Amino acid sequence: MWTCLRRLPVCALLFGLLCLAPAQAGVMTRESMTLAFPAPLVVGEKERDVPVWPIFAQDLTSTTIVAYAFESIDFAAIPGFSGTPFNLLVALDKDGKFMDVKVLSQHEPVFLDGLGPQPLFKFVEQYKNLSLKQSIKIGLNQSSASKANSANVYIDGVAKATASVRILNQSLLAASLKVARAKMGYSTGTDPDLIARIRPDVYEALDWKGLLKAGLVTQKIFKNSEVEAAFKGTVGEGLDDEARRAPDAPFVELYFAHLNVPSAGRNLLPPKTWDYIQKRLDPGDHALLVMAKGRYGIVSDDFQRGTVPDRLSLSQSKLPLEMRDLDLDTQLNVPDELKDAQWRVFRVISPAGLDPSLPLEFELLVSRSKGQFMPEVVNKSFAFSATLPDNYFEAASSDSKTWRLSWTSRWWELLILVAGLGLLAWALAKPKWLTASPQRLNRFRTGYMLFTLFFIGWYAQGQLSIVNFTAVIQSVLAQRSLAFFLYDPMTVLLWVFVAVSFFVWGRGTFCGWLCPFGALQELISKVTAALHIRQLRVPTALDKQLKRIKYAVLAVILLSACISVSWTDRLVEVEPFKTSITLNFVREWPFVLWAVATVLLSSFFYKGYCRYLCPLGAGMGLLGRLRRFDWIARRSECGQPCQRCRSDCAYQAIEKSGKIDYDECFQCMDCVVIYESEALCVPLLNNARRAAGQTVIPIVAVGENQ
Repeated sequence: MWTCLRRLPVCALLFGLLCLAPAQAGVMTRESMTLAFPAPLVVGEKERDVPVWPIFAQDLTSTTIVAYAFESIDFAAIPGFSGTPFNLLVALDKDGKFMDVKVLSQHEPVFLDGLGPQPLFKFVEQYKNLSLKQSIKIGLNQSSASKANSANVYIDGVAKATASVRILNQSLLAASLKVARAKMGYSTGTDPDLIARIRPDVYEALDWKGLLKAGLVTQKIFKNSEVEAAFKGTVGEGLDDEARRAPDAPFVELYFAHLNVPSAGRNLLPPKTWDYIQKRLDPGDHALLVMAKGRYGIVSDDFQRGTVPDRLSLSQSKLPLEMRDLDLDTQLNVPDELKDAQWRVFRVISPAGLDPSLPLEFELLVSRSKGQFMPEVVNKSFAFSATLPDNYFEAASSDSKTWRLSWTSRWWELLILVAGLGLLAWALAKPKWLTASPQRLNRFRTGYMLFTLFFIGWYAQGQLSIVNFTAVIQSVLAQRSLAFFLYDPMTVLLWVFVAVSFFVWGRGTFCGWLCPFGALQELISKVTAALHIRQLRVPTALDKQLKRIKYAVLAVILLSACISVSWTDRLVEVEPFKTSITLNFVREWPFVLWAVATVLLSSFFYKGYCRYLCPLGAGMGLLGRLRRFDWIARRSECGQPCQRCRSDCAYQAIEKSGKIDYDECFQCMDCVVIYESEALCVPLLNNARRAAGQTVIPIVAVGENQ
């Protein structure tokens, strides 16, 4: 049984039980919704086409919809680090403002028995009264006034849970935007993080004719005859005398330009105005120029600057996009014949989801009325569209998701990590330099253990975990994306490096060099050794049996991940990583006691937890079987009869025959130092003695009882 567990590939556990776990869905019932939104609010019936609950307010004369309530998991089931999505109860009012946000369920390791749920609850409270029309970001402290008045607001994150709250933020906004598109007229379909982006690096100096030829200015002319034909058969027919006199003359001549495009904006606007717009717009916003020459304007005479245009509307993908006047006063670089044209620059905010790769559909409203007292009004719309040429935008792709902020905001940490990984790869690829002397190896290894513990672990929170395995299983079973890993760039880079190391060195690179908890144990062992506390060596037969325990622990956890999320949350606590590395031992006493006990175990049994109990180490051992070659050199005398390396191996990963057990090797390089040293390797020492005519040292087999 033990042998089978050790040889069982992880992928078999992943896919063998693929059908056991269904995807989650909303859990709220009519009764629970009524409790969540008590009187004077009234909860309507859950809609069939879009799973939202209309929330009504009852006044003396009528009942009106004030908000829509929904569960985020029904719209954006983005997995967290356990592989299970957050489920939030969200109430969004008719203007796109968050009336309330509550956490219904979550399985984030850091918020279960780590920090506890209270920091998470406090975090989501910050969304109340914020709007989808604002650009919500996680960052520095901001005052209440700035939250209310700015189109770009910051909410406070949670220390040691940065990636988790970013996933929650993405889940909340993605779900809310889908509801807003369906119920409030926001742009349809496309996630605003998965749309094309204007290319800021493409610029060419162009005059007016060049802009028209390049497709950066779109022209549309509506003739008098077209407008008159639209009113035929209505009370508005024949009311325009000028149209009857000159049917082929222009009623209105329209021009449109996308000012975000540098080749359009920089050529049409003065430099100061271009710079002003760049500062005025938030990331993802769009500035659209519309001009009208002729008898009819794009806004009426009583239009209020800074508001939504009263005659012009914009839609994309069949749903409207709100655009609002930017109230610019400037001179446009246009031909003299257009100097007197009416023009406005409109802003479309980022959450609306305008996609520059898709056509923009405009409609100009023309009204006619007949009669002096209570006139009869007829409205007709005249459509025109504008499409941006392909070379001015970047096509939509999945790598434009908001996880990119997690990478860009931590660029210097990632740079240090990459440098550290590069240094380690260089050293391990040049073992003769690294193992030239015991002193050099000891200094390098101790320094790198300090880097792993203090920077990778305690500072950058880069501790890999068995939770990474269970998250993959639960996401695969629920048929969800694994993109949630991208919110934690330290984990991604470490896994990429470790995955490559499996093929070269096996499991030892991570367990021996890059595991912060392993580094903590090793440094504690150095301290206890300096205090002359003797390490105990487990008899060989018992050591082999104990090393199998971690594979059983791994199997139980992975099987639990296929069956029960809640049980998995409990079982993964066998790892002391969250307590000791993520939370710095600030936690409830049973978890601290377990973490301290596992650390103290290494004071007497070298890395006892890693060798005997660690499920992550067991998984690394299985994946380490991808190793393509045996990188530790052996001599014919190794194990036959020389036992020097075996007796010095603290991990007991060298068999009596001299063979290296790479599944249990932590790549400490101690045996390589011995192998390369004429002062430490008995066969080399004897060869030197023979060459000098000296008496050789008898090679005595040691550890016969181990």
